Amino acid sequence: MAKESRNDKRLARHERVRKNLTGTPEKPRLCVFRSIKNISVQIIDDVNGTTLVAASTLDKDIKVQAAYGGNKEAAKLVGEAVAKKALAKGIETVAFDRGGFLYHGRVKELADGAREAGLKF
Repeated sequence: MAKESRNDKRLARHERVRKNLTGTPEKPRLCVFRSIKNISVQIIDDVNGTTLVAASTLDKDIKVQAAYGGNKEAAKLVGEAVAKKALAKGIETVAFDRGGFLYHGRVKELADGAREAGLKF
């Protein structure tokens, strides 16, 4: 029997959370993906199946400010950027989907950055 990989375990956690969490037009879902070198976030309306807002450490404006995309400072910048874009589109409240990752470290910094910029969870 093969050992389950860390990513398989994360995906199982993500599916378990997603059973009870959906993004609506009134309260879309803020979905986080974290890799070793980067972090990205999308605000998704699951009813219509559309991405409303997205930000990543690969975006040009964030890449200039953060020398490396895989640390807490870069994650905070991404959180602030997605919050500013969301508020500009009239989105004030979101449901936070951590994507199966622990709410710790970079994921927590991203959430804190978004809250400081005015987004409500």
